[in-house]
Order: sequence, then C-alpha cells, then structure tokens
Amino acid sequence: MQRYFVPGQAQQSGIVAISGDDAHHIARVMRMKPGDGIICVFPDGRAAVCEIQQIANEHVQARIVQWKEERNELPVRIYIAQGLPKGEKWELVIQKGTELGAAGFLPFEAARSVVKWDAKKAEKKVDRWKKIAKEAAEQAERTVVPDVRAPLSFVELLAFGQTVDVRLFAYEKEARNARHAALPALLSRLRPGGALLAVFGPEGGFSPEEAEQLQQHGFSPCSLGPRILRTETAPLYLLSAASYEWELRAPNGEAERA
Repeated sequence: MQRYFVPGQAQQSGIVAISGDDAHHIARVMRMKPGDGIICVFPDGRAAVCEIQQIANEHVQARIVQWKEERNELPVRIYIAQGLPKGEKWELVIQKGTELGAAGFLPFEAARSVVKWDAKKAEKKVDRWKKIAKEAAEQAERTVVPDVRAPLSFVELLAFGQTVDVRLFAYEKEARNARHAALPALLSRLRPGGALLAVFGPEGGFSPEEAEQLQQHGFSPCSLGPRILRTETAPLYLLSAASYEWELRAPNGEAERA
C-alpha cells in the first residue's frame, strides 16, 4: 500500500486532506480512485490506513480507517555527516541511508572536498535532498523522514557532535593497521533512544588537521573492516552494521540492552 507523509494539520476529525506533490502522485502517477487505500504517516510517527474518498483538482481527501502499530525505526538514532562528495554521490547516500534507517544527514565542507558549495543554489539543492529522503522513507515504509541539513562548517559539525552520545569518524589508517575493534565497541555502548554521529571524509579523506581536531573533540577513529571503501559506500556499511547489531543479531536485542 502506497505511503505518504502528511503534516499534522492535514488531519481533522478522522479526515486527511492531501495536496501538493503527494496529491499529484496519487491522482496522476498512481491513478488511484475513491475507495483505494493508502497509508498516511504523521509527524509524530503514527501511521494510519486510509481510504480515499475524493480526488478533485489534485486535492485528495481520505478517511482514516485504522491506526497501525509499526516498529520500523532503528532503536538508536544514527546521524551521517560527510564531507561533500562530487557528482550524485551525496544523493545516493541520502537515498540508501534513509532506506537503512539513518536519522539525519549532515554534509560539511571538508578541507579535501572537491565540490564547492554554491550558496546561490542552496535552497533548491537542500529541497531536492529532502525530497529524496522523503521518497526513500516512503518506499522503505519508515515512520520518520530523516533530517537533512544544509552544509555545515567543520566548526559547526564539531559542535553538533556534543549533542549526541557517541561520536566516531571512519579513518582508513585504522583499517590499514588492522585495528577493527573500535566500531563494535562503540555500537555496544549505545542504549535504546541514544544517538550516534558518524563522520566520513570526502573522496580524498580527512586532512591530518581534521583528524586531530575530531579526536580532540571526542570522536573515535574507526576502521570499517579490512577493505578501503569509497566515500559513498562507507556510510551504508556503518548503517548496515548498526542494523545487524540492533535489529538482527539477537531476538529482542533492544530489551537486552535496556
């Protein structure tokens, strides 16, 4: 059943009013009709099965039929920060990272970033990134759309790190020296409801100065296994490892950590 994230004010007395791109998608892309079912997800994470009642001028009205109990989110919040990569790599990270459960995406201007942020195109770019995250969250049947930020300065990134429980950065020197124990240890330190910030460099990696500053601010350098991963692959590896640790490794793993 097709899923749509709707604003809280869209629902009144059990009726949901849908407009904009979502209404266009329902009417023109999916070619739905009154009587068809959809799932509406509200900002508080609640999801409801709804029945379309009316489609007119790309405004859709649906009736809530049943509230759903869903537990599709990781029990920990993982934020992905990455030095701006070139091409469409960042959009790939947002799309696939959303599917894998990321809580948010924070691009930052790294010393070795080839891409230079164009402030004139900022609003349009960020809007596109947010749309990619929303569509991926709908496809993955999530109940939360990840937070997608405009690029931060390195100083702002360090400051954001002080708001989470665990901080790490992927560092190829750790992999080359076969030091692979840090990531499992850091994941095991998290508790349900906790937050982790994982920082990844651009194509050229971190400068020595950046690596030193990260460590001075409590970020642990981590290997992501014995192979050196591309910048767009590394965040997806970490999210997959977190999913295994928190969702697949043992039944009721969340309860065991409480």
